[in-house]
Amino acid sequence: MALPESAAELTTYIEGRYHVRHREQLPELRNLSAKVETVHAESPDVPAGLANILSDMIGELEVHMKKEELVLFPAIRQGHGVHMGEPISVMRADHDDHLGEISKIRTLTNDLTLPDNACGSWRRLYSGLQEFLTDIEEHIRIENDVLFPQFEKDRQAAR
Repeated sequence: MALPESAAELTTYIEGRYHVRHREQLPELRNLSAKVETVHAESPDVPAGLANILSDMIGELEVHMKKEELVLFPAIRQGHGVHMGEPISVMRADHDDHLGEISKIRTLTNDLTLPDNACGSWRRLYSGLQEFLTDIEEHIRIENDVLFPQFEKDRQAAR
C-alpha cells in the first residue's frame, strides 16, 4: 500500500495502522512469553527475560505514542511542523531505544529460531513476535525516513 502523501494524513495513518496494532500486540506477546518462560524454564532455548523486555516496551511505547498523539502529530496537522525540531529529536532518540530493545529480542530468541520440540504457545509467540518486529521496524522507518525529514528540512530553511 502506498503511504499517504500529506504529512497530516500520514500521522493519521501511523496512529490507525501502527499505534492501535502495537497496543494489541504487546500485551498478548508478553502473556505468551511469560507462559513459555514458565512452562519451559528448564529448556536451554527458552527466551528467559523476554516477558520483562516486552513489559518494559509496553510502558515505553505507550509513553512514546502518547507524545506523538498529544503533541507532535496535532502540531503537524495544524501546520506547525517547523517548530517541532526538539520533539522530533526526542522521537528519534526513542526510536533508537526501541531498536535496542528489538536487538535484545532477536538475541534472546536466537533471531526467532524455534527449537525442534517447540509447543504451540512457543510457535504462536515467535510468529507474533515476527509480526510485531516487522510492524515496529516499518513504523520507525516511516517516521524517521518519510515523516520527520519533511519538518527537519523546514526547520533548517527557517534558520
